[in-house]
Amino acid sequence: MDQQVMQRLKRQLEQELQEIEQRLDESERPQATELSNYDNHPADNASDLTDQLTEMAIDEHRGDDAEEIKEALQAMNDGTYGKCAVCGEDIPIGRLEAMPKALTCVEHAEKKEEHLRPVEEDLLSSTPKSDDFIELEEFGSSDTPQDKI
Repeated sequence: MDQQVMQRLKRQLEQELQEIEQRLDESERPQATELSNYDNHPADNASDLTDQLTEMAIDEHRGDDAEEIKEALQAMNDGTYGKCAVCGEDIPIGRLEAMPKALTCVEHAEKKEEHLRPVEEDLLSSTPKSDDFIELEEFGSSDTPQDKI
């Protein structure tokens, strides 16, 4: 990899890391808008809680980004930057310019993303299996006799 490109990517990563850390330092947890819950509507409590959870999720995402950037900067210092951490192949310059914190090639990045899906998706589906549905019907349903005609 060209040294000028490497230096430009390093500066970009350092600047992005600095911005993220500054935002994390300035970030405040939203406080409840009411002093007491005694006369508070449940929807107001829910809005406060949603705001708090959203801010916490954003901060967590920023923290994850900061860790990925630190890993990329460490790879630059170690001399392994630009090589896929899984297969060892060169990562295309276009990918690194688009996403400087990338440590894997596109093929292995997609496999990494697959594991981010919730585990529940493997167990739950919107359409019941036919055998399960028949088994459930044996226990009855809320259908009335006219529904079965």
